[in-house]
Amino acid sequence: MIGYVTIGTNDMAKAKAFYTELLEPLGAKVLMDMDRIAFIGTGMDQPMLAVCIPYDENDPTPGNGNMLAFPAGSRENVDKLYAKAIEMGATDEGEPGERMPTFYGAYFRDPDGNKAVFFQMG
Repeated sequence: MIGYVTIGTNDMAKAKAFYTELLEPLGAKVLMDMDRIAFIGTGMDQPMLAVCIPYDENDPTPGNGNMLAFPAGSRENVDKLYAKAIEMGATDEGEPGERMPTFYGAYFRDPDGNKAVFFQMG
């Protein structure tokens, strides 16, 4: 149902490097790069993350209530990917932990301020 989600950045090289390195353990890579926008994912037929310099050339701003959610595949991967994000310059928005009986997650903000979570259901 979701083709891709787009987030803005002021620094394409930094954003691409951050997300490709962070999501590489999940099999992701840059699939398409068109200067001001790049698509990162595991395949063109799978949901992707796009990072872009906004088309209107105004500053990108993270939306209040907007969040990227990445399925990590296991609680151990949630912990590892969260730690990797923090090591790469992300800021903490909620350390790994069980939020409800079937949801384990870890929240962070990327270097541009976009909020994200790695999670495991079940």
